[in-house]
Amino acid sequence: MQLEYQGKSALIIASSQGLGKAIAKKLAEQGVNVMISSRDEEKLKQVKNELERTAKGKIQYKACDIKNKEDIKLLVETTVSELGSIDLLVNNAGGPPAGTFEEMTDDDWQHSFELNLLSYIRITREVLPYMKKNGGKIVNIASSSVKEPIPGLILSNTFRTGIVGLTKTLATEFAPYHILINTVAPGRIATDRVAFLDEKAAEKQGVSRDVIEEKIKNAIPLGRYGEPEEFANYVAFLLSDANSYMTGQTLLIDGGLIKSI
Repeated sequence: MQLEYQGKSALIIASSQGLGKAIAKKLAEQGVNVMISSRDEEKLKQVKNELERTAKGKIQYKACDIKNKEDIKLLVETTVSELGSIDLLVNNAGGPPAGTFEEMTDDDWQHSFELNLLSYIRITREVLPYMKKNGGKIVNIASSSVKEPIPGLILSNTFRTGIVGLTKTLATEFAPYHILINTVAPGRIATDRVAFLDEKAAEKQGVSRDVIEEKIKNAIPLGRYGEPEEFANYVAFLLSDANSYMTGQTLLIDGGLIKSI
């Protein structure tokens, strides 16, 4: 099966590192024109140069604070101006702070809402007029916590699950415009975010991070953490022409970690 994109243009949020960067690299290698974005302009410049080594499409970057609706509006306008259209959208955001319910303040809840749910809503709203013309594909990145809440991640458990409800609802509303939208839920993928969470767990339990990692790997049927490149392969399929009939779904990429049906 060939993943065809027919000269499509993609906007990928939070793509200066981790999962977003891996997705940008995969799409660029397939000839997709890609706009990468994060808050760190210097890092974006470095990633642009890195991606251009193997890219077959055009790479552009634009710094954006996705908690700021004016920044989002400018990002979308710049993407259309530089790439000609937005056919593919990957909504992504850094994870919220770890902690229990009693540890979280109103500011923590507000920050996470704006970063991890409202940003997806705002970006999708801005992109929609362009996709309504010719159709499109949207992938919302969430977490395996949408199927099984993760202890100590109350904020993520709450707002990531909201992404699933948003995706399912929009799949019906957007279908008449030939826009397919799905949620992708990573499990333990080897990113800086996961390393940070493992380090926090190690500190709390008074053990080394290696002990935490080994315990988690033992719970994963495949016995290891996934690689960002592996995760990107699944997102690339959902965004490609090969995906013509899948919408409103939540795809777990977790090595079998989550046991629920």
